Amino acid sequence: MQKWILGVALLSLAGCSALEATQDKSPALPGGVTFVEQVTDTDDQARPVIPYRKYMLENGLTVILHEDNSDPLVHVDVTYHVGSAREELGKSGFAHFFEHMMFQGSENVGDQEHFRLITEAGGTLNGTTNRDRTNYFETVPSNQLEKMLWLESDRMGFLLNAVSQRKFEIQRSTVKNERAQRYENRPYGLVYERMGEALFPRTHPYSWQTIGYVEDLDRVDVNDLKAFFLRWYGPNNATLTIGGDLDVEQTLAWVNKYFGSIPRGPQVDKPQPRSVTLEYDRYLTLEDKIQQPMLLMAWPTSYLGAEDEASLDMLAQVVGGGKNSLLYQDLVKTGEVNDAGAFHDCAELACTFYVYAMAQSGEKGDLKSLRAKVMRILEGLEQRGVNAKELDDIKGMVEADAIFGLQSVRGKVSQLAAYETFFDNPNYLGVELDNLRAVTPASVEQVYQRHLNGNPSVTLSVVPQGRTAIQAAKPNYQPAPRIIAEHRKVSDEQLVLREAKDDFDRSVMPEPSSPVQPVMPKLYEFELANGIKVLGTHYQETPTVELQMMVPAGRRFEPAGKAGLASLTAAMMNEASQKSSVEELSSRLDRLGSTIHFDAGLYGTVVSVSSLKKNLAETLTILEERLFAPAFNPDDFARVKQQALEGIVYEHQKPSWLAGQASREVLFGGTSFSLPPEGTTASVKGITLNDVQAFYQRYYTPNGTDLVVVGDIQAQALTEQLDFLAQWSGMPKPEYTPQTLPTLDRQAIWLVDKPGAPQSMIRLVRQGLPFDATGELFETQLANFNLAGNFNSRINLNLREDKGYTYGAGGFQSGGKEVGMSAFYAQVRADATLASVKEFLRELEAMSQQGVTADEVAFMRLAVGQKDALNYETPGKKAQLLGQILTYALPQDFVAERNEIVATITKARLDQLAAKWFDPADYQIIVVGDAASLRPQLETLGIPVKALQPRG
Repeated sequence: MQKWILGVALLSLAGCSALEATQDKSPALPGGVTFVEQVTDTDDQARPVIPYRKYMLENGLTVILHEDNSDPLVHVDVTYHVGSAREELGKSGFAHFFEHMMFQGSENVGDQEHFRLITEAGGTLNGTTNRDRTNYFETVPSNQLEKMLWLESDRMGFLLNAVSQRKFEIQRSTVKNERAQRYENRPYGLVYERMGEALFPRTHPYSWQTIGYVEDLDRVDVNDLKAFFLRWYGPNNATLTIGGDLDVEQTLAWVNKYFGSIPRGPQVDKPQPRSVTLEYDRYLTLEDKIQQPMLLMAWPTSYLGAEDEASLDMLAQVVGGGKNSLLYQDLVKTGEVNDAGAFHDCAELACTFYVYAMAQSGEKGDLKSLRAKVMRILEGLEQRGVNAKELDDIKGMVEADAIFGLQSVRGKVSQLAAYETFFDNPNYLGVELDNLRAVTPASVEQVYQRHLNGNPSVTLSVVPQGRTAIQAAKPNYQPAPRIIAEHRKVSDEQLVLREAKDDFDRSVMPEPSSPVQPVMPKLYEFELANGIKVLGTHYQETPTVELQMMVPAGRRFEPAGKAGLASLTAAMMNEASQKSSVEELSSRLDRLGSTIHFDAGLYGTVVSVSSLKKNLAETLTILEERLFAPAFNPDDFARVKQQALEGIVYEHQKPSWLAGQASREVLFGGTSFSLPPEGTTASVKGITLNDVQAFYQRYYTPNGTDLVVVGDIQAQALTEQLDFLAQWSGMPKPEYTPQTLPTLDRQAIWLVDKPGAPQSMIRLVRQGLPFDATGELFETQLANFNLAGNFNSRINLNLREDKGYTYGAGGFQSGGKEVGMSAFYAQVRADATLASVKEFLRELEAMSQQGVTADEVAFMRLAVGQKDALNYETPGKKAQLLGQILTYALPQDFVAERNEIVATITKARLDQLAAKWFDPADYQIIVVGDAASLRPQLETLGIPVKALQPRG
């Protein structure tokens, strides 16, 4: 069972720092642009670097440029130093709300045009808000850079005249839907809201979540939002970071043209740390619609950039960061809990040390005794101490992550932007790495004594509804009432707009420069002596190597009644070998900065390996040990099997799982394709260790195994390194027996009951086509692009942007080796369920009857046709491409054939496909929600409503 909770990374290492800043003032600068510093590359792999140039405009905008011409793309990031920590009391959620509004068009960019223009350019985009900053970013082919700067500058300097009360109301509804989807309608979704309220006083901005409270959003109007923009969205509170295939001189000229005239905003000072202390242990209890009780504990610590931050990060790893951690060894490995861990959540004003443990379902899970065990483990650290070896292992993994972080332009740009925003120094990673290397056993023990040992904490017990008897302690703390000042309406006269004066016509959108030429990676292929096919590409941008081996040991080969066997076998392959304990293997991998993981799929188990080039030989030695000599210890199996059963319980609480499983059963009932990927409770209970060993002996075989390699290694050297695989022998390649899919009866609504759900999960599904790279499935995906395949699609604009029913809606057509599915989906407000189903049916009817418009065809050609510039940037994306080629025996130039289809497919053909595949009468309707209230409404559609309880 994977960790349920999104832990905080030990260090943000999506990019890397430089060693030394220089004062090289080339190239020539446009007037109004000041050069600040330049950082150059280094050959020292121990100190990786992101080269950059830093500039400042007269209006205070910081500009950071990073050149990387390895791929014909650019990534643009605008980070504003404003998050929920800048909000006023009683106006929570504004920073995040404003992020939504920034995509609603500006003075020279029409409604919904921001998404459309970037999608049309073949790019991707988004925005994110956290406690301390908001960022907006897009990745596009490099010929689109000027247009991106025009777009970003228009909403920085020309947004407010385009903001309307109607847009405000729609996005207010969208944010409410987002909150319901991510908080109220999600297991354990409210834990951090409760913890924030208990850790921080009401006057502290970390006491509320970035999403805010619905009551606060309901109290304000559009002028409040405009005032927020005028206070925080000036260029002097922003960093513009651009990375990729760019010309520095031309880029600076564009930046100065589009951003230079935007007036400076009010002065913004750096916020001061506001760490907190607790006077006594605080206990809270949250009753939730869950089955597995959870204990969450938190201690206030320091702040981002504090001297002891790195030692606290390392303490979290020692306590609960992996299979060698204290919590894993004493609680997880013993089978007492499903999962446990620790992480240090560090933010600009304050940081928090978290420990969590998820108990088992059923009658187990007394949180009082569990908390006592957790405290004994922590207190034992004082006697046990911290040893240098475990710290060295952790440091090895973190420093390797710094190098892996160089693989993505987006990652490097994001890191430069974050370091500049919080430390005024894009070069800060060098400081972070030095701080990490300086951590000693003594410094870790000292921060434990300073922040945890004997210090009060907050303990949150999350228990199933009605089971407060198992809470860790009786609640002794009630957060103070929320402070809500009297709402004073902001008048139009109080909004003093800042007007830019341009010497060009800003309403004219820049045209892209010459089209970029995406370059397919050059491939090499060969076979090992035992027939394993190897397909690879030489990747030199980082000294790393990544391998993905597909072994024919997938769910499709599980015996009847043994669903989940492939996954259990893969989980056991991640445990001990006959030569080494799992702790020893984990320690060796951490020291090398390498990973090896087995993960079962439908047709095979993927063995993923990542390594620094210099450590590849040692990493492959560990792979050989794991692959050929698994221990299959009975104690490990008992624990892994119990975790699998608890994982089933956890997954089945999610509305998304209920909708997915209902779809499988309705479309593929009676076949193995209808089974949940993780198996059922009954099937997993029936699996024995003998079953696992037999599955391993039969299906872990070189016959039918494929290998993909992306990295800084040539084919000849790779062949030598893979000699151990060439000597592997095993059973013949397995073959599966084709299955006959059911013929579906007339359309029905399949209602899955989730009592009291604030939202409903809707899916319209039908059987689809198996995978093809250039055939009808691919063509149908093109036909769906304007219906449900992008943000500006008909369905999303209808349900999200026009009606405000949902946080997002879409659709897809996917296919595997044997079966496929066409699906349309949304998670909507409960009171909008019936209306949403009607809109889905109406949109499908319109597309199937009337087809696409000429404008939609043109939009699809541009958007899909230009995506290839972004498709092969990282080793992961390259590996995905190579894996498709091997799995489906595709020609190496199939991408060129697909591009030709995109460029030449006719409107008539797209209309024909729409008529065939989007007839609403062909779709079964899945609804997961409160059945008691929904059934009478859904029956008014005149479609049979059937109750369904997905198998578990």
